[in-house]
Amino acid sequence: MKDLLTKITNIATEKFTAQYAEARAQNLSKTMFTMKEGRVEAAKQGIESGAALRVLVNGAWGFASVGSLDQKILTEAISEACAMAKAASARLKIPIKLAPTKPVEDHVTAKPKKNPAEISVEDKIKTATSTTQVAMKWDKRIKSCTVDYMDLAGTSYLTTSEGTHIEQDKLYVWSKMTASALQNGVYTFSREEIGSTVGYELFDTETPEAVGERLAKRAVIQLGAKAPRGGKFPVVLGPNVVGVFVHEAFGHLAEADLALAGGVLANNMNKKIASELVTFYDDGTIDGAFGSFKYDDEGTPAQKTLLIKDGVVKGLMHNRETAQKFNAQPTGNARAEDFHVEPIIRMRNTYMAPQNHTFEELFEGVKDGYFFKSFRGGQANLDGTFQVGIQEAYEIVNSELGAPIHDASISGNTLETLLKVDAVGKDFELDSGRCGKGQTAFIGDGGPHIRVSEVTVGGSS
Repeated sequence: MKDLLTKITNIATEKFTAQYAEARAQNLSKTMFTMKEGRVEAAKQGIESGAALRVLVNGAWGFASVGSLDQKILTEAISEACAMAKAASARLKIPIKLAPTKPVEDHVTAKPKKNPAEISVEDKIKTATSTTQVAMKWDKRIKSCTVDYMDLAGTSYLTTSEGTHIEQDKLYVWSKMTASALQNGVYTFSREEIGSTVGYELFDTETPEAVGERLAKRAVIQLGAKAPRGGKFPVVLGPNVVGVFVHEAFGHLAEADLALAGGVLANNMNKKIASELVTFYDDGTIDGAFGSFKYDDEGTPAQKTLLIKDGVVKGLMHNRETAQKFNAQPTGNARAEDFHVEPIIRMRNTYMAPQNHTFEELFEGVKDGYFFKSFRGGQANLDGTFQVGIQEAYEIVNSELGAPIHDASISGNTLETLLKVDAVGKDFELDSGRCGKGQTAFIGDGGPHIRVSEVTVGGSS
């Protein structure tokens, strides 16, 4: 594979005078299915093989992808990419330049105890069926359960005109489970999402019994819950909510391409925007985490990137192009969903660092507030505004955990909210998920429990 991809990148530089050329190839096996109430409704299994070719000619990008590793087809594709770049360069005002990186030669192997590619589809369906059965039998009020499953295993290859040659095994196992409950016309919903880059042994710890019970219990608890009062309240956020807040409300603002597009962080480097208790990282080096890998899709080694330190903005997430524009170092955040698309800046494992408060201390002094344990969904805008929906929440009354509430949400301005973080726990949890930004990326997010002195809670007035 190395010799083939080297020939292709040489064509770009020698025949078409490209300043830079890269060839990414993949050969991956993939299994996907959806199960509803114990019946498999959609299933897909097969090999995904192909190559992505990207070139920089006269300061402009050209890109082509093909579902083949045939030399003749790859040669035609790289020629088309170079022609595309040359045409684009005629309309380019500022030529694109890349931050320098050291060439890398490496072979990264995955060593799962249980390789999903060696597990039969029947056994995978059996695991999903067990989760469904546990959830449906846990309480007669559970009316539906859906399980989505995906695994991906194989090898990706990267060769560049600068001398980088990386062969990197890829391994992802992921599942999302949802359940609904119904009682007296009240309908509730619960979700769980798990993932790992270790192997199918994920289900030895996240067993169908454990996941199915969590899923059903959350849906049933909400049946007896009441609506929150709308207004501004102190809140304690669980790691699951902290993670989605860090990812949605702050993380996207810290992606350098979005910062350049008008995000609020572009003009706040080295400025205090948050409480001194707030430290954020984006880290691609955590063993087994869903957003971890050794090299990104430009060949830059993954690293632990400091975004905020003690409330002060210290860094952004970069690819080689934005690193050059910001006079910074690439951070290993260039990621492509597959060979069909170009790499763009994506998060890896984004989280808040723990401090020194116990869980009990976070509730002290909160006479009237809320504990938001688990999120339903979230979104944020480049101006820093955000909204996060909550699927599991409780009142806090006189520093004690109170009755459950349903259909809550928090919203506000990211920078204003970060300034109101007044206590951060010593615990830490990291969840697995997926992020959409035109492409799907596997990510992790999390942190400790934290307390925010005031945030806008959505609910009845």
